[in-house]
Order: sequence, then C-alpha cells, then structure tokens
Amino acid sequence: MYNLVMKDLKLGVSPTLFIMPLLMGALMLVPGWLYFIVILYFCWITIPSMFSGFRAQNDLIFTTMMPVTRKDMVKARVFVIVILELLHIVSAMIFGMINIRLYPNLTNHFFAPHMGFWGLCFVMLAIFNIIFISMYYKTAYKYGGAMFASVSAAMLFAGVAQWIGIQNSFVSDIFNGTGAHNMALQTSILITGIVIFVVFTMIACQIGIKRFLKVEVQ
Repeated sequence: MYNLVMKDLKLGVSPTLFIMPLLMGALMLVPGWLYFIVILYFCWITIPSMFSGFRAQNDLIFTTMMPVTRKDMVKARVFVIVILELLHIVSAMIFGMINIRLYPNLTNHFFAPHMGFWGLCFVMLAIFNIIFISMYYKTAYKYGGAMFASVSAAMLFAGVAQWIGIQNSFVSDIFNGTGAHNMALQTSILITGIVIFVVFTMIACQIGIKRFLKVEVQ
C-alpha cells in the first residue's frame, strides 16, 4: 500500500495542491471572517483537481494492471485524501493561533478559531469523506455526483452549525465567549471531532472497498 500512496502523491497529485494548504490557511489571518470557508476550499478545489487528474491520466486502468489488491487501492487513495485534509487543517490551525494573538479583543460574529472550532471542522470533513468516498467507489471513475453530494452536505453542516452559533447564546458562548477559554471544554470538542472524523473515514473506506470489489473495470 505504501507504494500506491507514493504513486498518488508523486504522480497523481499536482505540486500546486501541496501549496494550497499554506495559501488557503493564510486566509485565517482575515479578522472576523467565516473560517469554515478556509477548510471548504479543500472540498471545492483540491478534491476535484486531484480526481480530474486521476481520470485524465486513466489512473484506474493503470493501477489495476499493477500487482496490487483492490482493497489496497481504496485504502491508499483514502490515505492520500486524509493526508491532504490534515495538511489543510493543520496549516489553518497554525494561522488560526496567529489570528488569536493578532486580534485578542476582536468581537467575532462567526466562530473564532479556537480549538472547539477545529473540532467542528473535523466533523465537516468526516461528513464529506463518508459521502464522497462511498459514492465515488460505486464506479471508481465518475466523481461529479459524489462531489456535488459531499460538498453540499459539508456546506450544509457548516451553514447550520454557524447559524446555531449566531442564534443560540449558549453555543455562541462556548465558541466565542467564556467557554472559548475553557481548555477542558475546547479540548473535549476537538477530540470528539477528531474521533468522528476517524470513525466516519474508516467506515467510508470499508464501504468503498465493498463497492469497488463489485466494479467491472474496463
């Protein structure tokens, strides 16, 4: 599987997509912005660019000709997706910490980039993964429908979560008020988000494997 991961990273992923996390992460320095958008750029740009590249290179046919199992093909591709997701979110978190130091007294109408917010971002990516990976491996070739459904679901989650954060004073206090300085609370939200991300992605991988085994590659 290691060789499959390296194949994707070296041949299938454009070098530009490794710079994107840094460029998009820098948007965290915009004061008072809707920071969910920074992570959504992964869904809007990175994934469609990467999978259109795989399709243009006829990667599916090429990879199935290699002495590898379909199970490893799915696991490797999911691993590459997760690597890029982590690059995006870690880069954004670093710039988010700078944001908090630059604007300590800023009144945020949207979620501020405290640890709890990143927990929500992990949940958003978990939703994206379980829908995109599951749908994509119905064919392992067509990605348009999977993209539309997964991006829509991720945006819906972000929109609803942010709306609740604005309308509900209790939630607003957790992410922007006194709760933002409660390290135990913020850490628990972040850990919960990470656990959901891991579980959903593992489930998506298993569903993808089962579906890909039924695909007739031509």
